[in-house]
Amino acid sequence: MKIKTFTFRSTMPATATELRALHADPKTFSHLTMPPIILQVLRDDRNSLTNGEIAFRLWFGPFPVNWLARHESGPTPESFKDVQVKGPLYFWEHEHVIESTGSGSVLTDRIRFAHKPGLSGLLTRLLFDGLPLRLLFVYRHWQTRRLLLSRQFEKKDPFQLRAKDA
Repeated sequence: MKIKTFTFRSTMPATATELRALHADPKTFSHLTMPPIILQVLRDDRNSLTNGEIAFRLWFGPFPVNWLARHESGPTPESFKDVQVKGPLYFWEHEHVIESTGSGSVLTDRIRFAHKPGLSGLLTRLLFDGLPLRLLFVYRHWQTRRLLLSRQFEKKDPFQLRAKDA
């Protein structure tokens, strides 16, 4: 099975802490889902961006694609990654690398992935590879920048706020 790597990098108009807080906001996941895809969160057992699982369904028109991802630590303190436990691809590991800069931060999405053989692999090649994958991350980074500029998110980590309420 050939493992591919896709990388998309953008400078963001916020600190690394604010960028991480944006990703921790439960509403952000749906904001980063490119239309006409519809996101349906089935179960969210994460207690931080670096610990727990989230089960979700992506709707491509009338066709559902189920996914279970485990969240883990990333390569920097502000970073995290999600790893497909169960889903449409043979392998999927998505690092969200967040780094501070003098004027804000840099977000690098690095994805290592491999397709399943046969017909199911053909479908994922059409949806999660090449131009469709690039367009998805152009959209996600554009939305991330837009959300940061609008400041329509909780600047504190919602996982920490939930732990205090419990």
